[in-house]
Amino acid sequence: MSNKIRFTKMQGAGNDYIYVNTLAYPIPNPSLASQIWSKYHFKIGSDGLVLIGRPSDPAKADYSMHIYNADGSEAMMCGNASRCIGKYLYEKGLTFQEEIRLETLSGVKILKLHLIDNKETGKTEVESVTVDMLEPQLEEKAQYNAEVGKNIQIEDRIFNGTFVSMGNPHYVIFVNDIDTIDIARYGSKLEVHPAFPQRCNIEFAEVRANGEIRTRVWERGSGITLACGTGACATAVAAALTGRAERKSKIVMDGGTLEIEWKANNNHIYMTGPAAFAFEGEIELPE
Repeated sequence: MSNKIRFTKMQGAGNDYIYVNTLAYPIPNPSLASQIWSKYHFKIGSDGLVLIGRPSDPAKADYSMHIYNADGSEAMMCGNASRCIGKYLYEKGLTFQEEIRLETLSGVKILKLHLIDNKETGKTEVESVTVDMLEPQLEEKAQYNAEVGKNIQIEDRIFNGTFVSMGNPHYVIFVNDIDTIDIARYGSKLEVHPAFPQRCNIEFAEVRANGEIRTRVWERGSGITLACGTGACATAVAAALTGRAERKSKIVMDGGTLEIEWKANNNHIYMTGPAAFAFEGEIELPE
């Protein structure tokens, strides 16, 4: 019996993951697989591993998503990965629905697929996806100790950020030196600060003159990534809460731009952005 499985590498705004359809290829130890396969230069290389599977309750969701960071830890949610799953499911012929209910560890997310007809291939493709990211949470005591997190000193700097939970924790810091700040130096220490009992995703953001928000990410469990969908949502919320932006923002990350709208009528956040295939292949399961 072969222990090889098929995988697909995809990226959303540069946030790249390894995707496996576990309906066809079960992964017995996804934490270990993510650690091994995510290593650049040695294996596939990625920000982590995403498993597509059956939902726990088919009446409430169509598919499920489980995410494992490059260090093997399981993540609650990833906006970029959810968009990629929408494209994967549709273009692989697993569904022909233009709205997909996706079960995640932070709730069921609704994916709205925006389709285009590719004249060269004659196929209908997913150009972009809008994800209903539900409501942001600002007081998650299990994720954030507000008293400790008001002013955090890391070496020579004091950071005063805004905590936003999108199912996973984010700490958004507005700075004036986004292009030169040492993300690895400060992000790695902020991630594990006592203010964040479950560790934290760290966003450094700067509002530009044209109203766009330039954001760079230190992702919990993965380090510096080119983009983070939940981080873009958290940044937009933090910008609106602090009066730096309206409820609709363009978040410019290293890997691309995401459009975020925080609607007043239901308090939900809607994230729209691209998703793309990179390559596919076979790999052996780790022993």
